[in-house]
Amino acid sequence: MSLPSSTSLLLSLTILFCCLISFVCANRLIHQTCMDCSKNDPNISYKYCVTSFRSNHKSLYAKKLQELGLISIKIIRHNVTDTNAHINELLKKGNKSIDPFIKACLGDCLEVYSDTISTFRDAIRDYKAKRYADCNVKLSSIIDASTTCEDGFKQKNDAISPLTKRNEDTFQLSAIALSIVNMLINTDK
Repeated sequence: MSLPSSTSLLLSLTILFCCLISFVCANRLIHQTCMDCSKNDPNISYKYCVTSFRSNHKSLYAKKLQELGLISIKIIRHNVTDTNAHINELLKKGNKSIDPFIKACLGDCLEVYSDTISTFRDAIRDYKAKRYADCNVKLSSIIDASTTCEDGFKQKNDAISPLTKRNEDTFQLSAIALSIVNMLINTDK
């Protein structure tokens, strides 16, 4: 067994060092961004923000705020798409056993969330084109969808929403993306 040459060892260590520096910088960007988001918006939890970015491996390689912003929009899109599928499952499974009021609310939520899915294409297009104000409007409609869905269940005192956690996640994720978009709007001035 031969020992690696000093050149290949040096090259390997250099690559490892560069990867480590890149990871540390991305981690710093995530932490600073989440700190700023939670400072600017009382609806945003610092811990939730960091955790949501860490759930997407691409965020660990982000070097700029713009990259994190796009990742945050894609995280919301995944969340909304998953919630939409979950609502469909609830409606299919509980076709006969589900309370008619809850079923109606789920139907309303399905409609609201389905409408937001097409909004993501426009929001991402606006974001990539640096039309942050237009993107802001679209993200605001997504945050409204989660609130509208949850409020529907509150129309009846004894109704319990089966979507509370999902609606809270959509709200929180949308608030993070909106906060980043607003930071970008303010840096473009």
